[in-house]
Amino acid sequence: MAIEVAELLALDGYGIITGGGPGIMEAGNKGAQNMRGKSVGLNIELPFEQSHNQYIDPDKLLNHRYFFVRKVMFVKYAQAFIFLPGGYGTLDELCECLTLVQTRKIDRVPMILMGKAFWQGFLDWIKATVLEAEHNINPEDLDLLYITDDPREVVKYIDDYYNNQGHLAPNF
Repeated sequence: MAIEVAELLALDGYGIITGGGPGIMEAGNKGAQNMRGKSVGLNIELPFEQSHNQYIDPDKLLNHRYFFVRKVMFVKYAQAFIFLPGGYGTLDELCECLTLVQTRKIDRVPMILMGKAFWQGFLDWIKATVLEAEHNINPEDLDLLYITDDPREVVKYIDDYYNNQGHLAPNF
């Protein structure tokens, strides 16, 4: 799924920025390179994980010591955020982006969850507990996220978002 969505986005003119590591991040960078798109890696230096993946453009690898610096780079340059199944780092980045958009610290951009089976329980918890039971968010905050399993739907959602906002999709 990550390779396919990155390929389609690269064909549509978007650059692909990942955390630069193995697994799903590597798949995103590979998809970008498969279509000769821009492939950027914001690698984090960790003592227990492999280094960056091989599908990052050589001049587009940035190594970071601290997660907060890497998150600033993601937020500064992203035209959309696509979250695939992941661990604590993925959840951290998702919640950070949601908070920044919700509090209007950054402009709203498309935020897409890919993998309905993975994300649906999280969304159900946000709605039932965070919204309805605790009243810690507003109902419209649920509209900040879009969920799908379809890579083509991701590209359409991002393109439609920018066309409906009066912006052209970025051209890299």
